[in-house]
Amino acid sequence: MKTLVWFRQDLRLYDNPALFEAAQRGPVIPVFILDEEGCGEWRPGGASRWWLYHSLRSLQQQFARKGTRLILRRGPALKVLQDLVEKTGVTAIAWNRSYDPHSVVRDKAIKNYFLNKGLCVTSHNGALLTEPWEILTGQGTPYKVFTPYWRQASGQIDDSTSYPVPDLGTVDSLPKSDDLGDWRLLPGTPDWSGGLAWRWTPGEQGAQRRFEAFLEKGLPYYATKRDRPDAGAISGLSAHLHFGEISVRDIWRKLRLFEDLSDTATSVTKFRSELGWREFGTYLLFHFSHLPERPFRPEFVNFPWRDDKEALRRWQKGQTGYPIVDAGMRELWHTGFMHNRVRMIVASFLTKHLLIPWQAGARWFWDTLVDADLANNSAGWQWVAGCGADASPYFRIFNPVMQGEKFDSDGRYVRRWVPEVGALPDKYVHAPWRAPREVLMEAGVVLGKTYPAPIVDHAAARERALAAYKSMK
Repeated sequence: MKTLVWFRQDLRLYDNPALFEAAQRGPVIPVFILDEEGCGEWRPGGASRWWLYHSLRSLQQQFARKGTRLILRRGPALKVLQDLVEKTGVTAIAWNRSYDPHSVVRDKAIKNYFLNKGLCVTSHNGALLTEPWEILTGQGTPYKVFTPYWRQASGQIDDSTSYPVPDLGTVDSLPKSDDLGDWRLLPGTPDWSGGLAWRWTPGEQGAQRRFEAFLEKGLPYYATKRDRPDAGAISGLSAHLHFGEISVRDIWRKLRLFEDLSDTATSVTKFRSELGWREFGTYLLFHFSHLPERPFRPEFVNFPWRDDKEALRRWQKGQTGYPIVDAGMRELWHTGFMHNRVRMIVASFLTKHLLIPWQAGARWFWDTLVDADLANNSAGWQWVAGCGADASPYFRIFNPVMQGEKFDSDGRYVRRWVPEVGALPDKYVHAPWRAPREVLMEAGVVLGKTYPAPIVDHAAARERALAAYKSMK
C-alpha cells in the first residue's frame, strides 16, 4: 500500500508515528503543504516563516539521503491532496494531528472526504504526551487549573514506544514539487534575520544537538538558575518543539536517565513541569477555541484597556526607559527569542503598567518569536494579564526594577542588550533615573537623549492598574 504522508508541525524522521506506521504498509510519498488559508487569521509571522524555510530545507536534505524527495505544495490542503492522490495513485494518507481550532475542523473534513472515497486515512499523536480529550475532571469537563490537570496527565504518559527512522521504500515516479525559494518565506530587503541565523539551527539535527547540550550543560542547573536570563540554563527547545523537529515523548523518555541522579533529579521534575505547561496550553486551546481572541475569564471583557499607539511602539522597540523590559524586547527583535522570565516581565509591563490589551502583545510576539505557538502564546499572555486559566491575580504586578535586580543582579543581561546604560554601576543599571547626576555623567548617560526616561512611573502605573481592575469589578 502506497501512502501519502502529510507533514505539518512534525518536521522530523525519528519518532514520527505517522511516517513510521505508513512505511510499514509500503512505499511513502512525503509532502508538506503551505496551507495559509487553513490557518485562518493566524498565518505564520515573519520569524516563524524564517524558521519554517530552514526547517524544510533540512528535511529535504534528510529525505534526499533516504533516497526520496519531499514534495512541496502551496494552497488549500484538500485541493492539494486531491491532486496528489490523483497523480500518485496512493490508497492511503497519514498525518500527525494538530490541535488548533482551524486545523481540527479542516482535518476532520479532509479525513471524511477521503474515507468516503475509499482511502485508508489515519491520524496519529506525534506532538503531545497525552491527548486533550483523555484528561478530564471527574465531571467529564476540561480542567481549568494546571496542578490537578498535570497531576492526572503526568500519571497517564506512556513513553514506552519509540519509532525508529523507517525504510521509506521506492516510488517509481514522484509528482512535481514547488521550489522552496518561490514561497518567499525569507525576509527581503532589509534582511533582518542575521541575529536569528546566528543563534538558531532549525531542523531535526539542530534540535537533537541543542537537547544534548542542554542535558550536559543546562539540566544540572535548571532548577536553580532557569529564571536568570544570562545563565544559559534553559533548554532553548521551544521552537524545535513547535515545528516538531524533536519528539516530546523522546525528551520525556531520555530524561528518565537523569531523574534519579542527585544533581539533576530536582531539575528533571521542574523541566517536566514546564513541558506540562506546554501541554496545558494546547489542552486549553483545544477545549476553549476562543483563547487567542477573547479573555478566558469573561469578566475581563469589560476591562478598561487603553489605546495608546505611541506607548505600544516604544514597548515594541525596547524604548520604555526600564532596562530589563527594553533588554527583553531588543533580544526578541534581534534573535526571535526571549527568556521566559523576561517574557513575563515585559508582558506584565504592557498589560499592567501601560494598560494595553494583551492581544496587542500576543500579536507582536506572534510575528517576532521563532517559537510562536498559538496555544502557548495565547495562554501565556492571558496568564500574565490575569484573565487566563489558572492566572495569577491581576493585582500581582511585577516591579520591573525589582525583577531586574533579582534575576539579573549583576546587570549582565541588561548590559548586553541595552549598552546605553552599560557603564552604570550594578546599583543603578536597572534604574538609571535613580543614579546621581555625577554617576550618570561618568557613565555617559543622558536620560531622554542617550537613553529614554521611564515611560511611566511604576508606583503611579500600579495604582492606575489597580483602579482599572476595581472599576471592571
